[in-house]
Amino acid sequence: MKRLKYGVLGCVAMALAGCASEAGRSVIIDRQGVDMARYERDLAECTAYAEEVRAAEKVAANAAGGAAVGGAVGAVTRGSSGAKDGAAVGAIVGGARGTQGAWREQKQVVKQCLQGRGYRVLNR
Repeated sequence: MKRLKYGVLGCVAMALAGCASEAGRSVIIDRQGVDMARYERDLAECTAYAEEVRAAEKVAANAAGGAAVGGAVGAVTRGSSGAKDGAAVGAIVGGARGTQGAWREQKQVVKQCLQGRGYRVLNR
C-alpha cells in the first residue's frame, strides 16, 4: 500500500506541474481575423497568470482532508490497520481531486484573461 500511495502522489505532483500550460492548450478561440503571433504571446501571458493559482495548496488541503475522512472510515470498519489504509487511500483520492480542481481554476483564469484581451473563447 505504501508504494501505491507514493506512486500515485508522485503522479499527481507530475500532473500538477503541467497544469497551467495544459490549461492554455485546452482553450479554443475563434481564429477569424486573429493575428496568431499576437495570440501566442497573449496565451503565454495568460498561462503565466494561471500559474499563480495556488495549486499545490489545493492538492495538499484536499489530500489532508481525504486522509482524515479515509482514516476515520477505516478505523470504524477495520481498526488501526484500517485507519492507516483508509488514510492512504483518502489522501490519494483527495490529492487527485485537488489537482482536478486546480486545473479547472487555471483553465478558467486563462479563458477569462483571453476574453479580457478581446478573444472570443468558444469552449466556455
